[in-house]
Amino acid sequence: MMRIGHGFDAHRFGEGDQIVIGGVRIPHTQGILAHSDGDVLIHAICDALLGALGLGDIGRHFPDTHDAFKNIDSTLLLNQVMQKISDRNFQVANLDATVILQAPKLAPHMEAMRQKLADLLLVNPEQVNIKATTTEKMGYTGRGEGIAAHAVALLFTNQQRY
Repeated sequence: MMRIGHGFDAHRFGEGDQIVIGGVRIPHTQGILAHSDGDVLIHAICDALLGALGLGDIGRHFPDTHDAFKNIDSTLLLNQVMQKISDRNFQVANLDATVILQAPKLAPHMEAMRQKLADLLLVNPEQVNIKATTTEKMGYTGRGEGIAAHAVALLFTNQQRY
């Protein structure tokens, strides 16, 4: 059986000198305003994986009103989602994701993000694809007000469900 899920996340930029994307810290002239570390890519991936399982979204499992998730490293959230996948006898087949932002440029960090995500998803790096794009200076990402990410994940299991 195969299951597919889509995820989306967005955050505003704020004070700071770095951002976290795909579990990788990247120097920047701003930080991210968020309850957690603001890793939009991992948040979108969590949403895609939870969606593929039919388990709702990241807010249902890790609400931003709960102090336990204040400033949490998003890789820890992804680890918990991966446990839910394992508990249901699924595995990640592949992940395709797009980060939308005007700056900073992500090309120098793509391989580190890909490797980090592959490790977290328990797959080979070839099963993880990450893209980055701008919006040609249109909208909130184009004006440099924030960052967004989309992710699509495919899960599979060898167990038959009737």
